[in-house]
Amino acid sequence: MPDLLLELFSEEIPARMQGKAADDLRRLVTDKLVAEGLVYEGAKAFATPRRLALTVHGIPARQPDLKTERRGPKVGAPDAAVQGFLKATGLKSLDEAKIQRDPKGDFYIGLIEKPGRDAIDVLAEILPVIVRTFPWPKSMRWGARSGKPGSLSWVRPLHAITATFGLETEEPDVVKFEVDGIESGQTTYGHRFMAPAAIQVRRFEDYEAKLLDARVVLDPERRKDAILTDAKQLAFAQGFELVEDQNLLDEVSGLVEWPVVLMGSFEEEFLKTPDEVIRATIRNNQKCFVVRDPKTGKLASKFILVANIEATDGGKTIIGGNERVIRARLSDAKFFYETDLKIKLEDRLPKFEQIVFHEKLGTQAARIKRIERLAAEIAPLVGADAAKATRAAHLAKADLLTEVVGEFPEVQGLMGKYYALAQGEDASVAAACEEHYKPQGPADRVPADPVSVAVALADKLDTLVGFWAIDEKPTGSKDPYALRRAALGVIRLIAENALRLSLMKVAASALAGLSVKPVDVEKLPSDLLAFFADRLKVQLREQGARHDLVDAVFALGGQDDLLMIVRRVEALGKFLETDDGKNLLAGTKRASNILAIEEKKDKRTFDGAPDAALYGLAEEKALAKAIGEVKAEASAAVSKEDFAAAMSAMAKLRPPVDAFFNKVRVNDDDAKVRENRLKLLNEIRSATRAVADFSKIQD
Repeated sequence: MPDLLLELFSEEIPARMQGKAADDLRRLVTDKLVAEGLVYEGAKAFATPRRLALTVHGIPARQPDLKTERRGPKVGAPDAAVQGFLKATGLKSLDEAKIQRDPKGDFYIGLIEKPGRDAIDVLAEILPVIVRTFPWPKSMRWGARSGKPGSLSWVRPLHAITATFGLETEEPDVVKFEVDGIESGQTTYGHRFMAPAAIQVRRFEDYEAKLLDARVVLDPERRKDAILTDAKQLAFAQGFELVEDQNLLDEVSGLVEWPVVLMGSFEEEFLKTPDEVIRATIRNNQKCFVVRDPKTGKLASKFILVANIEATDGGKTIIGGNERVIRARLSDAKFFYETDLKIKLEDRLPKFEQIVFHEKLGTQAARIKRIERLAAEIAPLVGADAAKATRAAHLAKADLLTEVVGEFPEVQGLMGKYYALAQGEDASVAAACEEHYKPQGPADRVPADPVSVAVALADKLDTLVGFWAIDEKPTGSKDPYALRRAALGVIRLIAENALRLSLMKVAASALAGLSVKPVDVEKLPSDLLAFFADRLKVQLREQGARHDLVDAVFALGGQDDLLMIVRRVEALGKFLETDDGKNLLAGTKRASNILAIEEKKDKRTFDGAPDAALYGLAEEKALAKAIGEVKAEASAAVSKEDFAAAMSAMAKLRPPVDAFFNKVRVNDDDAKVRENRLKLLNEIRSATRAVADFSKIQD
C-alpha cells in the first residue's frame, strides 16, 4: 500500500516546542485518515530546528465505498417532508426508496451510496486544513507573499511543504495543495550553512538519506545519542567525565541539525564558586554541559558545547565566543556569591515583612514564624532537637533574598545550605535549609536527618492547612499551589522515615497558628484527611498496592497515623492473596449483602448480641464461638500493631463462615430465629472491622 511523506520546512522552531509539535502532527494526520476510512499501518514523526516531518505507511490507495440507510418520513407524510427526504438522500423519487414496516407505521428508507475517493485526493483536502489550524502554543504572522498580505499563523515563517504519496515500487505523486501561497511539492533543503541547496525527494527513505548527505540528522533521538556519545568520549579523552543532564540534552538536540561537540575552558579561579552555581550559569546562559574530575568528584574548569556546523578552523572561533560569554557570566556569578556571603542569613529576614505570601495568609515573615513554631512541636515526634529545628526553620527561606537565587531560582535551598555553613551554623541546620523543600517529586530524595524532616513537615503542613483554611483547594486538574505534591511529600516523609504521628493533631496545631479564620473549621480536618487518603492511594498504587484497600482501612474512621495505615494495607493485601483471605472476603460480603436486603425490607438494623439460647444448629454455635475468639484475638493484635497476626486471627473465621452458609438458612420461618441469625451475620461484619471495612474491598 502507498506511503505518505510530509515535511513542513520553516525558520527555526523553538526547541521546547518541537517534541509536542511532532506528536501533534502525527496525531492530527492519522486521526483524520482513520476518520476518512483510511486505516494505516504505521506512522512516525520527526522534528529538527527547521522542519516537522511525518511518514505514514500502509495507507489504502482508495477509501472504501460507503452504503448507509436513512430513515425517512411515514408513508403518506406531507409533501414537504417527502421532498426533504428525497433531497437529503439524493433519490429522484419515492420509487427508489424502500418501505420498512414498523409497529408505529410504515416508513420510507433511502439507501445512500457514497463512492470512496482516491486517498491522494483525501490527503489534498485534509493536509492544508491541518497546516492552517496547527495547535502551536504561540504563533506569528509575517509579511506579504506574492503581493498579498500573509494569512497563515505559524510558529515561524513557513517556507516550503513537501508532500508525496505512492507505492515503494513506483514514482510517488505529489499531494497537491496550497497554503498561503506555498504550493506543496518535492523540494526541501539541507543544512542552512553546510548544504543550503534545494533537494528533490521522493519518499521517506530517500528523503532521510538525502538529508543526512546534506548534513541534517532528522531523528531527534539519533541526534541525542550522537551528542551524548561524543560528549562522553571528548571528556574521557581529556581525563574528565561528563555531568549528564537529560533536560539539557533534550533542549540542545532541538537547537542543532548537525551536532558537533567541542570543548572549551574557563579560569580555575571560578571554581571557588559552588559547583551548582557554575553549572547553572553555564547551562542557563550558553546551553553547555560541564565536566568533573573523576578523582575528586568536583567540577573541572572545562565545558562542552554543541555546535551546529563543522567549522573550517576546527571550531576555534566558536569555542572562543562561548568562552568569552561564559567567562563574563561566571564572573557575575562569582560576584553575586561573594556579595551574598557578606550578609548573614538572619539579617535578610526583615525584608520578608514587606513580601506577601498570600493576601489571606499574610506575609512571608508571618509564615516563617508559623513554620518555626510548628517545627518545634514536630521535632520531638521525629527525634529532632527542637532548638535546631526552630533555628533551621528561622533561616530556611532566607536564601530566597540572595543575589544567586535571584539569578538562578533552581538553586534555592541549596544556596541556603552553603550560606548557613559559611556563617558557622550547625550541620543539621544547614542541611535543613536545603532539604526542607524535599521531596519535590516521586524521584526526589526524602530527607533522613530528623531536623530536616521536622522542618520539611512543618513547611508542607503549614501550606496545606493554610490553603485548606481559606478554601483554596485543588480542583480537577488545577493545583496552582502544588498542594497534591505537598501532601505526597508529607506521606513519603512519614512512610520512608517510619514516623509515628497523628496527622490531625499536627494539622490542628498548624491551624492554631493561623491568623485567618477557616472557612469551615468543622469540615477542615475530615476534608484534609480525605485529601491525604486520595494521595496515599496514588502513592500505594504506584507501588503496586490496591487503592480499594486504602478505602477499606480509612473507612474504619479515626485513621490518621499514615505509617500504620500503610502497614495495615500491606498486611491486608497479603492476606487477601491467600485462599483464606479470598474466601473470608466472599463470606463477609455475602453476609453484608443479606443484611442490607433484610435491613431495607424490615426498615431496621440488626445490632446487638445474638441470643445463644436460640442457636439450634451446631454451625451457628461454632460460628458464634469463632467470632468471639477471633474478635478478641484480632483486636489484641491490632492494639499491638501486629497486623500480620490480626490477619492470621481473621483467617480462623473462614471455616465456620463457610459451614454456616452451607448448612444454615438465614431467613428461617421462625421470626425470632431469623432475627438471631441476622444478628449473627452482623457479628461477622463487626469482627472483620477490627482490621478493615471489607465492604469497601473489590472482589
